[in-house]
Amino acid sequence: MERLRSVLERAAQCREAGAIGELLRSEGLYSSHLSKWRQQANSQGRRAKAGRPRRPEGVAALQSELASLQAENAKLARRLEQAEAIIEVQKKVSELLGILPPKPSIGRNE
Repeated sequence: MERLRSVLERAAQCREAGAIGELLRSEGLYSSHLSKWRQQANSQGRRAKAGRPRRPEGVAALQSELASLQAENAKLARRLEQAEAIIEVQKKVSELLGILPPKPSIGRNE
């Protein structure tokens, strides 16, 4: 196990062309050994991280903003319903009193 870690660490430090091949020859290993050991190390690291799922950065802030926007939307929807109800009442009162609303002058040259 210690040899495995040592070889992986030294292989990670190899920067020059052919340095990994030289390391493998000196240790009497094949490149397939190194590949398999890297896969095992990566899968062990993933299993260790999988124990506690993490949320990406900024998700909490986005959820907070979403909640406030939803609350504001609900408030505005209630105000719209009230305004529409008031307009309906005003229409009925004007009908009862015989008051006709003024005709719109949009598009007329008066």
